[in-house]
Amino acid sequence: MNKRSRRKVLVIAIVFGVAIAAVLGLTAFEENLLYFYSPTQVKAGEAPESHSFRVGGLVVDGSVQREKDSLKIQFDVTDNTETMTVEYTGILPDLFREGQGIVAMGNLQPDGQFVAQEVLAKHDENYMPPEVADALKKAEKAAKEKGPQLGDNQSAEQNPTGNI
Repeated sequence: MNKRSRRKVLVIAIVFGVAIAAVLGLTAFEENLLYFYSPTQVKAGEAPESHSFRVGGLVVDGSVQREKDSLKIQFDVTDNTETMTVEYTGILPDLFREGQGIVAMGNLQPDGQFVAQEVLAKHDENYMPPEVADALKKAEKAAKEKGPQLGDNQSAEQNPTGNI
């Protein structure tokens, strides 16, 4: 083998090695992504059934149920269009309460219930995670296009600041 052939083989080996490293890196990156879905998207079947994801919205008033002598909690989350049940075992954040915006990370069970491994609550009255705010705005816009329905509890006229 002459010098030119060795150099060609070396360049091909380096390109091949970089390509394999890129594929492995992108595969690992894709497996660790946690996408955000609103309750409407989850009910529409857009959320993955076999992969962890985040769901967010407002905790429905009167929906929090705690099991006696256990850390297991069930509550409903809504984007003002659809509502879904979240089950969580653990200590909830201090700021968690009904009517508050939350983001839960976990998996969707075959029965349609979301089992969370982590629950995050917004940290003050003016802040809402961007994903939750966008999902609520989209749900409100979709509800306006459909027309008024029973259960609509807040419109843009009642909330001129845009904070939901």
